Amino acid sequence: MKIRVIATGGTIDKVYFDAASTYDVGEPQVGPLFQEANVTFDYVVESVLQKDSLAMTDEDRKLIRERVLAAPETHLLITHGTDTMTTTAEWLSGISEKVIVFTGSMLPARFRTSDALFNLGCAVGALQVLPPGVYIAMNGQIAPAGSLRKNRALSRFERKEP
Repeated sequence: MKIRVIATGGTIDKVYFDAASTYDVGEPQVGPLFQEANVTFDYVVESVLQKDSLAMTDEDRKLIRERVLAAPETHLLITHGTDTMTTTAEWLSGISEKVIVFTGSMLPARFRTSDALFNLGCAVGALQVLPPGVYIAMNGQIAPAGSLRKNRALSRFERKEP
């Protein structure tokens, strides 16, 4: 199995610029994280956007959908900012021949206390066992798109109330 990672930016790729006391979205961190984890599966990283998800537009989501449809791989991991991850996941509904898992992090991957590596590991595990569809893997939960929401107060994703 070969995994295509579509990197769109978000906190997972953020870089802290001390002089300006701000964060900017940098290069995708998933490749270096996979190298550090010594993964044994084949993967390719495609950087599609380098945006905070709050800045994403419908045109950006259309581009992500186009890149997913154009990918020759059937297993796709999409790194995305957590604020609008659920919205973008819903844009991919109806793609039935691929396994698509979204993940991200609440803290930049470059931070020692980041949840990025854990979330990536959950997402990769999910890609290997889930049937085709669109999913979100965050905070130890894997669920179909549309069934999770971000709880900003607790900095985690939770199942939506029925």
